[in-house]
Amino acid sequence: MKPTSANGVQGILLRTLNGTYKFRVYDAEHNFIDYDLTHSDLRVTITDPDAFFYRADRHDNLDRLDHSPATLGIYE
Repeated sequence: MKPTSANGVQGILLRTLNGTYKFRVYDAEHNFIDYDLTHSDLRVTITDPDAFFYRADRHDNLDRLDHSPATLGIYE
């Protein structure tokens, strides 16, 4: 295995059908590699305008990071 620094690389965090996570990185030709996510405390910066935090009214662990209300069809 040849290690290469991932610092500064942009990718997409994917949740697979079996509930595990992958980090997908595309190249200039739109090919991609899905990396197993085994880092224990990875620092991330969200650069996705469709990402929104939702806070629960109670402390019942319903706080989540999801798509925007518009994407989810939530209109107030």
